[in-house]
Amino acid sequence: MAPVIVPTTPFNDQKPGTSGLRKKVTVYSQPHYVANFIQSIFDVMSGSGDDGIQGQTVVVGGDGRFYNPEAIQIIVRMAAANGIRRLLIGRGGILSTPAASHVIRKYKAFGGIILSASHNQGGPDGDFGIKYNTGNGGPAPEKITDAIFKRTGEITEYRTLETPDIDLDRLGTSQLEGTTVEIIDPVADYAELMESLFDFDQIRSLFRGGSQGGTQGGKFRMVFDALSAVTGPYATEILEKRLGAPAGTVLNGTPLPDFGGHHPDPNPVHAHDLVAAMTGPNPPDFGAASDGDGDRNMIMGPSLFITPSDSLALLAANAHLAPGYAGGLRGIARSMPTSRAADRVAAKLGIPGFETPTGWKFFGNLLDAGQATLCGEESAGTGSDHVREKDGLWAVLLWLNILAARNQPIGEIVRQHWRELGRDYYTRHDYEDIDNATADAMMADLRASLPRLPGTRIGDAEVKTADDFEYRDPIDGSISKRQGIRISFADGSRVVYRLSGTGTGGATLRVYMERYEPDPAKQELDSQEALAGLIATADAVAGISKRTGRDKPSVIT
Repeated sequence: MAPVIVPTTPFNDQKPGTSGLRKKVTVYSQPHYVANFIQSIFDVMSGSGDDGIQGQTVVVGGDGRFYNPEAIQIIVRMAAANGIRRLLIGRGGILSTPAASHVIRKYKAFGGIILSASHNQGGPDGDFGIKYNTGNGGPAPEKITDAIFKRTGEITEYRTLETPDIDLDRLGTSQLEGTTVEIIDPVADYAELMESLFDFDQIRSLFRGGSQGGTQGGKFRMVFDALSAVTGPYATEILEKRLGAPAGTVLNGTPLPDFGGHHPDPNPVHAHDLVAAMTGPNPPDFGAASDGDGDRNMIMGPSLFITPSDSLALLAANAHLAPGYAGGLRGIARSMPTSRAADRVAAKLGIPGFETPTGWKFFGNLLDAGQATLCGEESAGTGSDHVREKDGLWAVLLWLNILAARNQPIGEIVRQHWRELGRDYYTRHDYEDIDNATADAMMADLRASLPRLPGTRIGDAEVKTADDFEYRDPIDGSISKRQGIRISFADGSRVVYRLSGTGTGGATLRVYMERYEPDPAKQELDSQEALAGLIATADAVAGISKRTGRDKPSVIT
């Protein structure tokens, strides 16, 4: 059957953000919207021989959110019409983002198309997203996403086939014109990879209550909240079936198109089932959650929330206890808004510490060049060089390996770390759905004020430095500008302001505040209490309350 050439006109809103193109389902379901963006990817990635996507293998999968199957059917027909040789698709259209990265790398695919809006809400009125990953398994770098956006403004036609839908639920291989379509088990390859990195026997012993018994006087207990998102099948297979955790350890384990009404963002506000379990009577010893597409994580001990920044630092300090990292780390990388706790670990280990812009794609060059082993973002993303994405379940398994190896309660491990290296009190305040013009004006005025801020006093705080973070990639020399406004104070504390690139509605202002506390006697305060003065200063500097009319943020983490 010959490809059908469909005339089309450009959409003016198809610029990818920090992790792909995210829009409302109602936007994506417009005629030609998905097809325009997919054809633009194929056009940009075309070429001759091995340099182009034609004749190559492409991985396709998503987090199972609403509109996922429909978009995959469009992609399959277009891939066949554009000469893709082979498609690897997760059964049911399901592939967690880290699992997709692994499949790309394991099968040496040319790239992958991941359908997800990550931690954003799903359902008919929710969000949808498309992201292109390159052959290293990581998100496409800016030079590719910029080229895709440019192409979306020029496109006049796309190629497709007029064929019936393929069966996404049946494992096996079929042919669509000259394209081999293979439906694969979405969990098997990923579970095998995890078993190669961690000591599953030692973790099984933890659950059996051997020498590493539970901290409540009985067997070790944990709870994992999959938030009715993609990680449920992965966690059930690995935690309950392979590691022997009791049935029911995984909460909300069935992926649902609307995430069961959950907001699939693993934080203390949205992971309420996990928080209730970990702060109630007789809490489990360890609690965790993941997000919509499985790349983020949340870690808790009994009545203890461990910030993503602290989790990165603690994982880095203890990674050598897991077989996959027994040889040590080559370096640690963190996003700029992430607290500097990981920097202190890097200094202790005598290895490089890197500070990058927000967005996992900025870690890719460091990982590929062997300069970093562990990476993390304050937005609940941690990962390593095993894939080129952050990986929620990987972080949970590394924590379990550490708990099994150290035979200590998680709270004791955290507080011992603080006593040795100090505690970085840290919080993030999100102001969601701000009027875009108001948010843009606020950031513009902040930027304009930067040259005159150093040396001034704001309340009791003296500004030491103020800048707009600019990053020069140490591997390829590329420069990324305007990556977040940083204001540091004479006492070592700092505030960072960013507009998020992952929303689909109004603007989201993220304000990050941190203060270092080396004195163990002062390390047990609640973060909001310890940072109260800095929080007030951050509001005063930007005029957040006055400009937005809000007296508190939408989400505090």
